[in-house]
Amino acid sequence: MKILAFSDLHMARARAEDIVAASRVADLVIGAGDFCNMRKGIAEAMGLLDGIEKPLVLVPGNNESLEELQMAAPEGAHVLHGTSVEIVGVTIFGIGGGIPVTPFGAWSWDLTEDEAEEMLQRSFGADVLVSHSPPKGIADRTADGISVGSVAVRIAAEWVQPRLLLCGHIHDCWGEEGMIEETLVKNLGPTVNWFEV
Repeated sequence: MKILAFSDLHMARARAEDIVAASRVADLVIGAGDFCNMRKGIAEAMGLLDGIEKPLVLVPGNNESLEELQMAAPEGAHVLHGTSVEIVGVTIFGIGGGIPVTPFGAWSWDLTEDEAEEMLQRSFGADVLVSHSPPKGIADRTADGISVGSVAVRIAAEWVQPRLLLCGHIHDCWGEEGMIEETLVKNLGPTVNWFEV
């Protein structure tokens, strides 16, 4: 299966156009959160993805809530948060929000590590783990060099050993990747990223 994946679109029209164009040769498209900005414009952000005709999996970021994404997502899209879907024999588990809780204030849609850990217990058997937040220690450093990734996401990756862990959230690490045992971790960013599963 040829997977196109991206994160942190933040309503960037030109980036969305690139993703929609690339989707024509994908088998599956995955969006790992932060489609809009500060909980505003989610319907417009989803409109930028019109033209994606392949199966679409979306996970909320911290810039939109689960409910907001569910309301605005294109018909037929799979919105995952603590849930999974199987597409052509590939099981994809998603968890959204900022993990751990961000310093951004009340607008940010976040989870505590404990909340995330409880949800991630349902991820056993996943081939692909999509988390808006990166795992602790990989592609999770701020501009100041501080590691702000999720311990719960890292533990889940160690336990589940999915083939891929796709994330975003930390803009300073877009494009970075690493390994957790046999799992490839990639902080996607708002560009076209290709994976074969």
